[in-house]
Amino acid sequence: MQTSVVVLLLVAFAAANLTFLSPRVAGVVKVANKHFGWNLLELAALFLLVGLFARLLESRLMPVHDQNWQFYVTTFSLFVVFAFPGFVYRYFWRQKAAR
Repeated sequence: MQTSVVVLLLVAFAAANLTFLSPRVAGVVKVANKHFGWNLLELAALFLLVGLFARLLESRLMPVHDQNWQFYVTTFSLFVVFAFPGFVYRYFWRQKAAR
């Protein structure tokens, strides 16, 4: 396996879980209760950033191939599967703060 593929998979795994590990929106803005909608928005934004990173890596090695919608649906599904550990940590394992 090429080094760029391994790096891309590690970056994608870290980015997919990043949204669930921080109580802040985009890692900057602190909100009282970060609801699931913010997590989905961040997940979509991070998917786009990882996609741009993947395109950059591909363009350094070879000409970039045009993709159809099936490719993007499949890669987004893989990104959501990568986000599963962060989702489980955020909503199932972590204890609620005492009020």
